Amino acid sequence: MKDIRQTFKEKIFECDKHAQKIEIAKKHISAFIPLTVNSYQALSEIDTSFIDQLIYRFSKLQDTLGEKIFPSILTLAHEDVKKKTCIDILNRLEELEVVNKNEWLKLREMRNEIAHEYSFNTEEVVDSIAIIYKISEQLLDIYHKTVTFCDERLGIKLEVIK
Repeated sequence: MKDIRQTFKEKIFECDKHAQKIEIAKKHISAFIPLTVNSYQALSEIDTSFIDQLIYRFSKLQDTLGEKIFPSILTLAHEDVKKKTCIDILNRLEELEVVNKNEWLKLREMRNEIAHEYSFNTEEVVDSIAIIYKISEQLLDIYHKTVTFCDERLGIKLEVIK
């Protein structure tokens, strides 16, 4: 059976891959930001694949942090998380200064709106891309703050690319 620290490190490695891919996508996309309806419609398949990558990796990073990393941090701090709701976990992590609960919930809400939007309205699609592009920095900041917390407060050295 894997020890929780090893599993935790593997999940952080997964998060790091998502973060790296977000950075790569943003670097490529930055060439045509701010995006307009006309510029969006003129994008190549390769360009739109970077937009898809940004949205996908944003979702995966947020899911892994929220579902795996956040509860594991409390477990590693010897706290019982079995009966805690997502909000309870976020409240405790906010007390520990890992994440701002309201910021996390807002990012989650925005992500859910965008992830489920299959609009034929190109203007809405362009607006959604702009939102994800902008808020991805907040998510990356939360991820890096989480890694720093693990290093400084839990003594777990993580090999991540910053």
